[in-house]
Amino acid sequence: MPYFLPEPALPYTRQNQTAVLLLNLGTPDAPTAAAVKPYLRDFLSDRRVVELPKWLWQPILRGLVLTLRPKKSAHGYEKVWFDQGSPLAVYTERQAAALAEHLPGITVRHAMTYGNPGIDRVLAELKAQGIGQVLVVPLYPQYAASSTGAALDKVFAQLLKQRNQISLRTVTRFYDDSGYIQAMKRHIEAYWAQHGRGDKLLLSFHGIPQKSHDEGDPYPDECRHTARLLAEALGLSENDYTVSFQSQFGKAKWVGPSTQTLFDKLPGQGVGKLDVFCPGFMADCLETLEEIALAGREQFHAAAGKQFHYIPCLNDNPAWVAALADLVKRHLQGW
Repeated sequence: MPYFLPEPALPYTRQNQTAVLLLNLGTPDAPTAAAVKPYLRDFLSDRRVVELPKWLWQPILRGLVLTLRPKKSAHGYEKVWFDQGSPLAVYTERQAAALAEHLPGITVRHAMTYGNPGIDRVLAELKAQGIGQVLVVPLYPQYAASSTGAALDKVFAQLLKQRNQISLRTVTRFYDDSGYIQAMKRHIEAYWAQHGRGDKLLLSFHGIPQKSHDEGDPYPDECRHTARLLAEALGLSENDYTVSFQSQFGKAKWVGPSTQTLFDKLPGQGVGKLDVFCPGFMADCLETLEEIALAGREQFHAAAGKQFHYIPCLNDNPAWVAALADLVKRHLQGW
């Protein structure tokens, strides 16, 4: 078997086109335990995601986690699944299509770190089309090794297999991009104009283990920076909003405060009406629609909260797509 992947039958003069590749986490192909299991196996086997020795983690993963978790996760996916498929897949595809309209002459594709469409397949297809230059944009505003790092690992791994390597640029973070901040501001203000404003805005980001931050992962700092810029754009005081971190997994200490803990505590602190927005998620998914919009609502009401509003992610909001296009154009300069 050849060490390098076969090259497309194109003359070198035709391998000079440019593409933009949007990356997101991924999703199972169906809301079933059978589809969730291989997705979780790939996701939780990534050393960027679970930084435990294989000899310790793999028996736990294959013996316990992959026995119990697929059914539970599939039940969650069933609650939020669209007719067209997974919300994350649907919105990411729409973002790519909308972005392409802003970039005439540039090919725009999307791929997933885990699941379909896979990074390996999409890069191979781009190469076969004569793409020689690719700008890779992981759709994570704040850099984390377990999200952006894991996605770019998959891209770099494909370059190692190419005899004639493509030219590559990456956008590792955009947590303070003015277009991104302004798109969120306009989105939230539009929601408030239609639904009213609560007593407090909870800005919930995905969490990471505290150990990862202690060892140099900048993610929590970038999240708080984004929150501060967004609050300033919205004209909020420090008492008007709170930053929290969700989706904890395992027994290790994670960065806090915990979103789920605050759902229990805030009603007792006088917050009867809560608005929740997730700035780190560029597309609605299981973690936002099930964990926050459904389970979070139930938890907050069970703690005597009176009103819970989940503000959807930016998804394919035109202001966000325009901001993304501006970001991409800046990084494409010179190509």
